[in-house]
Amino acid sequence: MRVKKLFKAVGCAVLGLSMLAGAAQAKDVVKIAFIGPLTGGVSAIGLGGRDSADLAVRLRNADPKSKYQYQLVSLDDECKPNIGVQVATQVASDNSIVAGVTHFCSAVAMATVDVYHRFNLPVVVWGAVLPDVTYANDYKEIHRVNGTMINQSQVAAQFMTGLGYKKFVIIHDTTDYGNGHNKYFSEALKKDGGDILGDFGVSADQQDFTTELTKIKELKPQVVYFGGLTPIGVRIRTQMAKLGIDAQFEGTSGIKADAYIDGAGATLAEGSLSFLEGAPTDKLPGGTYFLTQYAAQKYSEPPEAYGAFAFAATNLIIDAVEKDGPNRHKIRDTLNHTQNVDTIIGKVTFDDHRQNVVPLVSKYVVQDGKWVIWEDSVYAKGQKKLAGL
Repeated sequence: MRVKKLFKAVGCAVLGLSMLAGAAQAKDVVKIAFIGPLTGGVSAIGLGGRDSADLAVRLRNADPKSKYQYQLVSLDDECKPNIGVQVATQVASDNSIVAGVTHFCSAVAMATVDVYHRFNLPVVVWGAVLPDVTYANDYKEIHRVNGTMINQSQVAAQFMTGLGYKKFVIIHDTTDYGNGHNKYFSEALKKDGGDILGDFGVSADQQDFTTELTKIKELKPQVVYFGGLTPIGVRIRTQMAKLGIDAQFEGTSGIKADAYIDGAGATLAEGSLSFLEGAPTDKLPGGTYFLTQYAAQKYSEPPEAYGAFAFAATNLIIDAVEKDGPNRHKIRDTLNHTQNVDTIIGKVTFDDHRQNVVPLVSKYVVQDGKWVIWEDSVYAKGQKKLAGL
């Protein structure tokens, strides 16, 4: 009986030591926020971004060399500035969250920069393209991995005038995003010799564009340039068809989503143009790896156009935590000095305003119900023709 009690006591002691050892080896949990439009008209982009950030967290947690266990805290900004400020304040005031992967919608990104600066929360923007997000203030907490609409606009203007288009009409939403595209595209187009026949601003929730499109039809443009996001782009494109406007539809990165094709339908979407920073995901330096790992997780949504940027942004933050620990100030300083860092989107270098230097903008066209890189399309090969020429 005494022997049994002795073995039982020893066994309990060993179990206790084992539990203590396991506790000692447990990794501290580090929280990173993801904020994007998870509901609403551009939710496909937001969900793809969230899942891509989640993938970065899952892969790092599976790495035995990782010093910490990471947890992604996802919030919905609904692509609305007032909601964005609310969730940004919620995240930034939570000291357990060390950094954020933030915003696709430029109006939301602009509305929240003051919040992150005030609370000293370092963030990496993964999709918003308005230049002022990084350049309007010298906030050391604000970083961005994707390019800006300046890059997009220059390529979009040069590409179209190079094809021989001369007469343009611009229709844009009156948010910061739409106004910015209007400004930079107009400047680039005039420099390249294009003629702007008319310029129409519309509200972000407008449903009927008959008045604007009737005037546009009278102007007889070769190109209707749209500066805005997918939901309005779908409405404008479908209403152009109803009014018999036979002009080329040219959009921005804001319509580079499967939701645009689904909403307009493959027939009306055919030939639509869009421009996006970086190479197509499958042609990025780490694109194949990213897409393979993403597919393995069986997410219910595709990564969409900006998923790779969200993945890269999350990894930059995680790398900073691994280097310096979960300290906001140290993470910020490490991110500020990002130079020539290898990521799946290529080398990342932040300039003096913490804007990634992205030299490449890719051109896309809808072909047979899919977005296709221009150089690979039947349009580039002359087998199909764009409208308006």
